[in-house]
Amino acid sequence: MLVYEDGAIVGTVGGGRWEHIVCEQALLALESGQPRRYSAHLTRDLGMCCGGAMEVYIEPLSTQHVLHVFGAGHVAAALHPIVQALGFQVLVYDDRDELLTEQRFPGAQRVDGDPLRHLPELGARDYALIVTHDHLLDQRLLEALIPHPFGWLGMIGSRAKVVKFFIRLRAAGVDEALFQRVSAPVGLDLGAETPEEIAVSIAAELVRARRGCQRPPDPLSSAASR
Repeated sequence: MLVYEDGAIVGTVGGGRWEHIVCEQALLALESGQPRRYSAHLTRDLGMCCGGAMEVYIEPLSTQHVLHVFGAGHVAAALHPIVQALGFQVLVYDDRDELLTEQRFPGAQRVDGDPLRHLPELGARDYALIVTHDHLLDQRLLEALIPHPFGWLGMIGSRAKVVKFFIRLRAAGVDEALFQRVSAPVGLDLGAETPEEIAVSIAAELVRARRGCQRPPDPLSSAASR
């Protein structure tokens, strides 16, 4: 049976309450992008008279993630071909026309103008990366994006910068529980230094997030709360 994002189905797994619950589980799998199994005893769990137990395996068939890149600088330009090859749909936001070009970002959707004026509605399959040239803009983007139900949010910068940002967010009344949702400093620790190496470290973290692997605990969140 196929289940679409709008709830429409093709085929059947038998109808009735079981099929209704399977459809609900399929929509959850589409939202997360991860396969899942669901099993139930038909009488004990679902109140059905026929008895017995059933199990279903649910696999999303189309789970393209969208990466919103705020900033069109060196790291963004180096990252774009890597994540494009990994199957991400890429949108790049910047107000610098000379950087936001088809030559630098072939195939990407380019959003020209102040990124704060073009903030997208983020969902579970939307990833966002903050790599602008302006720390104040980074701070404002982080504050604007952090409450959204995004799939992943990363921000480039030194550890000192990230701690200062978290302190300012707490002072602004932002729920500290949201800090755990931010990957900052972004990227796996590969000892990266050049824009190309940093791009590889970010792409590696994107793959880990997309596959549902957990990011190791980051002491920055506790440091920011002291």
